[in-house]
Amino acid sequence: MENLLKQLEELREKIISAKKILDIASLESEKRELERQMTASGFWQNQRQAVEISTRAENLDAEISKWLNLEEEVLELEKLVALGQKEGDASMYQEAQAQLEILENKFSKLEFLLLFSEKYDRFNAILSIHAGTGGVDAQDFAQMLSRMLMRFCEKKGWQIRLVDSSPGQEAGIKSQTFQISGSFSYGYLKSENGVHRLVRISPFDAESMRHTSFAKVEVLPDLPEAKEVELQDKDLRIDVFRSSGQGGQSVNTTDSAVRIVHVSTGLSATSQSERSQHQNKETALQILKAKLYQLEEDKQSEKENKLKGEAKVAVWGKQIRSYVMQPYKMVKDHRTNFSTDQVDKVLDGEIEPFIEAYLRLQREKKSL
Repeated sequence: MENLLKQLEELREKIISAKKILDIASLESEKRELERQMTASGFWQNQRQAVEISTRAENLDAEISKWLNLEEEVLELEKLVALGQKEGDASMYQEAQAQLEILENKFSKLEFLLLFSEKYDRFNAILSIHAGTGGVDAQDFAQMLSRMLMRFCEKKGWQIRLVDSSPGQEAGIKSQTFQISGSFSYGYLKSENGVHRLVRISPFDAESMRHTSFAKVEVLPDLPEAKEVELQDKDLRIDVFRSSGQGGQSVNTTDSAVRIVHVSTGLSATSQSERSQHQNKETALQILKAKLYQLEEDKQSEKENKLKGEAKVAVWGKQIRSYVMQPYKMVKDHRTNFSTDQVDKVLDGEIEPFIEAYLRLQREKKSL
């Protein structure tokens, strides 16, 4: 019994330590503030903002509850074991030991969240996929990556909003941009940021030759702070054009799509998913501000990244992951060396092992 009590105490201390690292107290404060906003009159006048706030509050509640409930279960079991020890009741030992194993397994699953210790890991994500070198094969590969990432997001139960899509001429896509809303969605998806490489026998080659093609994934945190970035009209070039995406007849017959270019940096953002030009402009501005905010963050950390020898920006030829379909099957991440021969499963969204390997590597680098 004494040893069992000691194990329970150690588990409770681990939970308390994890709660401090994850700053659960701060999350509770944020949740209370969001709930206050949700009870204010006129909350649903801006539906998109209301949904974002409600979703964030719901995600926070789920995250906080998991930790508080686990801590409460450990405390209850501690009290039960202490009572059994006091009364000399040895019959409940095996049952308590089995319950401890269950609680330890629960903690192990939650402990994975400790890998999300970076500044923006909790936030939603802005995800873009771009076809690179390789012609129609690259455009087809970009669509394969888009499907892979969307399948992963669907399995996580995250909300997915297509912002912009540019179809390929023969097949696939030239580019797509999504807004992803879900707990730790940026923390998960940031591992996909970079150039991806595909090697296969091309279905578009009449001679069935093996082709190598590339596509780039860009992942940005969708930050509230980015909304505070100030932009003046003279700094921007705004183009409107007819949407090429889905959304109904009026979307495709009016100049509702918007592209905004930040002249001095060349950064741009496009939105064509809404029927209204005004809504598309608002979305494009939001994404452009996120890009500009991230640019400033990158500048501030550039010196540190150089010292670590890390490339912050994805560059063609500096692929992070290779997907080989012929002459053998393998997906290999070149940063972690993690690999699998289950190519079809990976392309169907089963990328969590790659994400975990990347997060653990980043954690190890940080601790050096």
